[in-house]
Formats: sequence, structure tokens, C-alpha cells
Amino acid sequence: MPGTILIVDDDPTLVHALGQFFEKEGYRALTSPDGIDALEQVEAHRPDLIILDVQMPKLHGYSFLFELRKIEGARDIPVIILTSFADMGDMFQAEGVKEFLAKPCAPQLLLEKVRKYI
Repeated sequence: MPGTILIVDDDPTLVHALGQFFEKEGYRALTSPDGIDALEQVEAHRPDLIILDVQMPKLHGYSFLFELRKIEGARDIPVIILTSFADMGDMFQAEGVKEFLAKPCAPQLLLEKVRKYI
């Protein structure tokens, strides 16, 4: 199996579609509706890559990144931001995010980025 991807977004339709897409490509897809749950998923499963939305309930993407860095062994998990806030790319890349993609994004482009890191 190529690896495990954690998809973090509060849009259940998008999360479901991406989960199915990546599973068809051979990846294990974990999903999370918010940043708090996503941190719990990271602790429990140590995904190989995280696809992260910015605006979410409970804990937004930027705060999630800050908390992720506190988890021993999780600091180096590659993160791809997938959001409708296209103007925030520089800020997130300064925080070590590997890729910043604006929604809507073609699944094949996202797959290409995922393959680059796992």
C-alpha cells in the first residue's frame, strides 16, 4: 500500500469523494471533520501525509499546524493545504507546508502532489 493520507475538511461531501479517490489509487484514507479530531487521528495513526483545509470548526488549519508540531514524531508529516483561501499560500508555506492548492482542485493534480511526498 502506498501510504496513509489524513483528509481534514469540514465538507463531508469533499472528504468522502477524496477518500474514495485515494483509496482507488491504493492509499489508505483517514478522514476528519475538524482540527481537534485530526490531531487525535495523527496521534492514533501517524499518517504519511495530511491534506488540510484552513477554515474549519473547533480548530482552524493554522492552529492545527502549530499543534501538530508539538506531537513527537509528527513534525515531519508533509502537509498539503487545500482551501478556498487562495491568497494565503505564502503564509502557510512560511510555516513549512509542502503544497498550497486552491479549491476547486482537479483530483489528478492533488494526486500528483501526494505522490511527490509519499
